[in-house]
Amino acid sequence: MLTAAERTTMIERIARFPGELHIIVDPLSDEQLNARVEHDPWTIAQIVHHCANSHMNSFIRLKLVLTEERPPLKGYDQDAWALMADEKSTPIEPSLSILTGLHQRWVTTFRHITDEEWKRVGLHTEGGEISATDLLTNYVTHCDDHIDQVMRILEAQG
Repeated sequence: MLTAAERTTMIERIARFPGELHIIVDPLSDEQLNARVEHDPWTIAQIVHHCANSHMNSFIRLKLVLTEERPPLKGYDQDAWALMADEKSTPIEPSLSILTGLHQRWVTTFRHITDEEWKRVGLHTEGGEISATDLLTNYVTHCDDHIDQVMRILEAQG
């Protein structure tokens, strides 16, 4: 179990993510956003859209965990979603806006979870029992991993 201080640090990481992503991607050209590089299946634009998708799913899962007894938490095919028309033809700005607003609400929700609520769980179709704590720790890692991925892609682009 995480301490209150550890949770606070992690929640602050979730809070900073949209701003950090904005700073990195705002100056990029369409060519840079949509370039494919060796050893990475997604473009930077696809990563931005994926983060919006994934974080929306996680926020909904958190709300389900907090309001229902052991709710089912459905997985989804993120690679199939990355190929859908809304991701292939929509600029990244709507997804960046989603992330900004969503993270404000997500952080508010995380900050108001009681000690007992942190232990609540849902049943993920792929991962089994997932607690509110798991959702927090998993998405801190998710944020860091995708910032790192974007930076690797930019480095590979030269």
